Amino acid sequence: MTYELYIGDRMYSSWSLRGWLMLEKFNLPHTVHMVGLYSGRMAADLAHLAPARLVPVLRLPDGTVVGESLAIAETLAERHPEAGLWPTDPAHRATARWLVTEMACGFSALRSDCPMQLGGIYEGFTPSEAVRTDLARIETLFAHARLMSGAATGHLFGAYSLADTFYTPVAARIIGYDLPVSAETRAYCKLLLSDPSVQSWQQQAQEVTYDPEPYPLDLPKRAWSLD
Repeated sequence: MTYELYIGDRMYSSWSLRGWLMLEKFNLPHTVHMVGLYSGRMAADLAHLAPARLVPVLRLPDGTVVGESLAIAETLAERHPEAGLWPTDPAHRATARWLVTEMACGFSALRSDCPMQLGGIYEGFTPSEAVRTDLARIETLFAHARLMSGAATGHLFGAYSLADTFYTPVAARIIGYDLPVSAETRAYCKLLLSDPSVQSWQQQAQEVTYDPEPYPLDLPKRAWSLD
């Protein structure tokens, strides 16, 4: 039983990263297909998966097509209850779903002003007040998750869960733009980004060049580092 995952890009596509981590981190067998996200071929590449129109897209072993990351997450959790995609404790699970849903639907300023990029760390980026508001809300949610779970450090609910999956690209934004967050949040971001699966993804991202760059920003960059 092998899933087929369609992704757009490794350097910039935050939703592709989430879709892949859902399979990779929970040891669900899968193959990956690349879609022409920045070449103008995405619609053609996804035509056989209609009505799917965005990445990631998951095709189940029986041929069923599932679009949208939240739907993919719930489908995999339902099909693999033994894999532990959600926390086992009901209260923790409900809280994790809350965090994941708010991430999927919110933080528009952070998404718009700080597109995920894994190529380096921008120097001198000044976040807007709207981005600072998003960051404050994210830290409030993290604190609530830790209060509920009792996990003062490490993953939000003790064991790795879909909550950590969904906030990994947020961590990449925080580190990649050197955004102002607490030491505790920065440590959590570094934990997510130092995961071997994420490191492998980032290494593969470096193999692609772009002309032009999808999200140019006229600021210097230093090498990516989690030190």
